Amino acid sequence: MKDNFKIYLISGKARHGKTTLAHYIKDYYNSVGKKCVATSFAKYIKLYACELTSWDGSEETKPRELLQQLGSEVIREKLKKNDFFVKRLHDDIDVYNLFADAAVIDDARLPLEIDYFKNIFKDKVVSIKIVRPHFQNNLSISEQNHMTEIGLDNYDLYDYTIVNDASLEELRIAAASFLENEV
Repeated sequence: MKDNFKIYLISGKARHGKTTLAHYIKDYYNSVGKKCVATSFAKYIKLYACELTSWDGSEETKPRELLQQLGSEVIREKLKKNDFFVKRLHDDIDVYNLFADAAVIDDARLPLEIDYFKNIFKDKVVSIKIVRPHFQNNLSISEQNHMTEIGLDNYDLYDYTIVNDASLEELRIAAASFLENEV
C-alpha cells in the first residue's frame, strides 16, 4: 500500500451527514490535486436489494428495513459472515490504492468495521464520528433500535468527532479543518 494512502471511516446515525461529509472530504482532496474515492459498506446490500426488488436505488424510496434485514439476518446470522462487508471493502481498498490517494467510507456502523480497518491498515485509517444533536430522522422504532443504528453508541475510539449542528458550509469548513492535518 502506498505510504501516503489514507482511509477515512465515517460513523453516525441515519441522516446525520455521513455522506455529505464524505463528499466534502473527496472535494477537499480534489482541491489540492489529489484523488479520493467515496464508497460504502452498504453498496453491496443496496445492489442486492435492487436486484431482488423493483427498488431503483434512490434515497427517497430506500427500503431501509430490507437493507437492515439483508445485512443482519441474512448475511451475518444465516450465512454466519460477520466480516463479509469488511473483507469485500478491503479488496476494493487494495484496488483504489493503485489509482487514488485516499478512500472515504461513509457508513461505518459497527465496531468490527472500524476495528478491522484500524488493525489491518494501522495509521492509514482516520475514524470520524459525525453527530447531529436533536435531529429526528423519522426512522421507525425498530429501525432506530437496529444494531446498525446503535452498534457504535458506546464506541469511543474515534480520531475526530464532528458536530453537525449548523450550516452545510460550516460542516465543509469543519472537514477542511481536520483535513489540513491529514492530507
